[in-house]
Amino acid sequence: MKKLIVLLSLSMSLIANDIIVKESSCNVDTTVDNIKNIVRAKGLSVFAIINHHGNAKSVDMKLNESKMVIFGNPKLGTALMQQDMKVGLDLPIRILVYMDTDSKVKMAYRDGSWLENRHILNAPQKIKKMNMAMDKITTKAGTCIKD
Repeated sequence: MKKLIVLLSLSMSLIANDIIVKESSCNVDTTVDNIKNIVRAKGLSVFAIINHHGNAKSVDMKLNESKMVIFGNPKLGTALMQQDMKVGLDLPIRILVYMDTDSKVKMAYRDGSWLENRHILNAPQKIKKMNMAMDKITTKAGTCIKD
């Protein structure tokens, strides 16, 4: 029952229109490595990688490959939190990389307007910049050459 509730919650959150899902031509680990490398090359900080698949396995549960990359720009995050401290609940930024039920690797992340719509922010240029960066990061991270 617990497993069903978690799956339903995840499904409902992915239906929301503020979540962007893109396909990767790489496997999960390569996509995650690509994201880390791109983010670091941009001077951003990678704070953590959460291995949801590994965590499920550690409690004898099955879950498709799934890793969360948590990263950010402390300068941008601080500027947003100076406007509304509660933005810190939704930062740092995250990209979920997972294998879907059709064995396709996907990357999911929230559109930056989600922050602006749920917090007291006046930062349209910062949000636009964040959205453009997330699009570029995920597009590049999901590109692998297939033989």
